[in-house]
Amino acid sequence: MMNTPISSLMTSPVRVVGMDDTVEAAQALMRQYDISWAPVVDADAGPVGVIALRDLLQFHRQRGDARDFHVWQVCHYPPLSVAADADVATVARQMVERHVHHVVIMKDGAMIGVVSALDLLRRQIGDADESP
Repeated sequence: MMNTPISSLMTSPVRVVGMDDTVEAAQALMRQYDISWAPVVDADAGPVGVIALRDLLQFHRQRGDARDFHVWQVCHYPPLSVAADADVATVARQMVERHVHHVVIMKDGAMIGVVSALDLLRRQIGDADESP
C-alpha cells in the first residue's frame, strides 16, 4: 500500500453540490446516489468544502427548514485536496493529522475523484486478506 497512488482508490465520477444549493438539494443528491458525502464547489474556484451526512444530522438538530439554508452555511472548509499520484500512506497520514474523513483527488487543476476513510479501510482489509 506504501507506493500505491491514491487515485487507485478513488470514486469517479464525482457527485458535487454547489455552494448556493440548498441543504435540501444536498440531501436529495446524497439520497439519489447513495453517498455519504460530497465536495462543495464554487463555479469559479472548484472544490471549496465538503458536506457529509454528519453535517446534515447536526444541521437538523440545530436549525430549521433545509429549504431555507445553503450548503455554504453548513459545510466544512477547506477540503483536503491531493494530487492523483500522491501515495496512499501519505494521504492517510494527512487525513489523520487534519482529522478529516474525505479527500478530493485533483489532476491538472481538475477534480477527478474522491476518496473516503472507508475506502482506505476497505483497501487495508483487502490487503490483510491477501497476506499469507
